[in-house]
Amino acid sequence: VQLQASGGGLVQAGGSLRLSCAASGRVRSISEMGWYRQAPGKQRELVAFISSGGTVNYADSVKGRSIITRDYARNTVDLQMSSLKPEDTAVYICNAIVERGPVERVERLPYWGQGTLVTVSS
Repeated sequence: VQLQASGGGLVQAGGSLRLSCAASGRVRSISEMGWYRQAPGKQRELVAFISSGGTVNYADSVKGRSIITRDYARNTVDLQMSSLKPEDTAVYICNAIVERGPVERVERLPYWGQGTLVTVSS
């Protein structure tokens, strides 16, 4: 599975941004898709994810300001972020969980995109 992210850039505080990620390859084996971010000097953290059944989960830091959507036909996942803050500045990384193996012994393997930089100026 390959993941190609786009949509990062420079935005002023209070503004909005939409990140997109397209999956290719063995996409039928993808279960969850989502976004992580990593700010300079900090650990990578989950931003949001959406399951194959449409269940969504958000980090508390972005809850209420972000919407994650997934197009199952096009194998894409988008993250719409609004009311951006300088602390949202980070490299945003697309993630997909690929399941393989028999049901009784399924493996869940993470795949990562190349990351896209989001810079929020104050």
